[in-house]
Amino acid sequence: MSKEAFSRAQSYITEKAGEMAVFSDYLAAHPELSEEEYETSRMMADKLREAGFAVEYPYIGLPTAFIGKKISPDGESSGRPVVAVMVEYDALPEIGHACGHNLHGTMALYAGMAIGEAMGDLVGELRVVGTPAEETDGAKIRMADEGVFDDVDFAIMFHSFAGESFADYRSLGIDGLDFTFTGQTSHSAASPWRGRSAQSGMLLFIDALNMLRIHMHDYCRLAAYITEVKGAVNIIPDRAVCRVEARAPEQSIQRELTAAVLECARGAAIATRTEVSWKNFEGSFAPMLPNLTAEKLAEETMVEYGVICTKGHPATGSTDVGNVSYRCPAIQPEFAITPRSLDLHTREFAAATTAEEGHEALVKGARVIADICLKVFTDDDLRKKIKAEFEAAKR
Repeated sequence: MSKEAFSRAQSYITEKAGEMAVFSDYLAAHPELSEEEYETSRMMADKLREAGFAVEYPYIGLPTAFIGKKISPDGESSGRPVVAVMVEYDALPEIGHACGHNLHGTMALYAGMAIGEAMGDLVGELRVVGTPAEETDGAKIRMADEGVFDDVDFAIMFHSFAGESFADYRSLGIDGLDFTFTGQTSHSAASPWRGRSAQSGMLLFIDALNMLRIHMHDYCRLAAYITEVKGAVNIIPDRAVCRVEARAPEQSIQRELTAAVLECARGAAIATRTEVSWKNFEGSFAPMLPNLTAEKLAEETMVEYGVICTKGHPATGSTDVGNVSYRCPAIQPEFAITPRSLDLHTREFAAATTAEEGHEALVKGARVIADICLKVFTDDDLRKKIKAEFEAAKR
């Protein structure tokens, strides 16, 4: 790695450490929900412009997405390394930044700007990509589908975690579907034989899902809840809606599980003489495609900064970074912002992002991300090995 590039990037983070904490805390105090991150995204895009990035905002038709680019002074990016740093910043209803997006979003943003300071000593192109709505529809899904990452050699973000850090993050894919059962109203006492209960179809469907659970692969998950039933106690309901999330650790298992869910819906409708339709209520999240070479690089770099890494974690949560990982080599290490064992999506975790320990992790994480990216930029053999593993994994 270029010593000059490393020095420039790390000096920038040292200089901006206090500013980073203030920025992250401001986002914590002013959380914005998925697809409503107007002030947050504007502030981040402005930061990138001030740092000399060419910024497109809004981006690909998403009002709260952005991309900032810096190309090395040779002025030529074609055929040169392209590295992307992904930034998240949406919050959760009621409990704000209880997933830590304020902290690791700031971490990624400032790591990107630090790398930008070093581009004069590098060859290639840096992209800082603002990716809204991770908690709902997953903007990275659309970005991946539209080819935003197709020419990227390496993409990275850290995600806030608690109690431990690890580079070998695995995720579950998700298919999120709304099922609508339609029947025929009738008086439930005077002429029940004329009715067809949409509620019965939906309840039988949920019973079928409960039976399906005992046949699922390891780490698969099914969640369902009722969102609507129309009618009254003396009226057989002709409409019932429920929402289902099916999660699996591999794409082939995901397809199999979702197909089984649809069979349960069709069977319930046939058995109750109702009709059923379905539609996605969110984009389908793909499970992470592992890249062991990139993960090894991340873990070794984390250790250099005194971060103890654990290994062997099963897939549990889900992320739209999974969709990116099928378009380019991409990783999402989990980075402890507190030594305490806290659950994500809790008020306690949200509070940890603004504590002193959270501020220290914020700065350290930015340093590590910048260091990892600089190694990728400057090591041709490393990039080739990462890319070869990516291509093999896709096959």
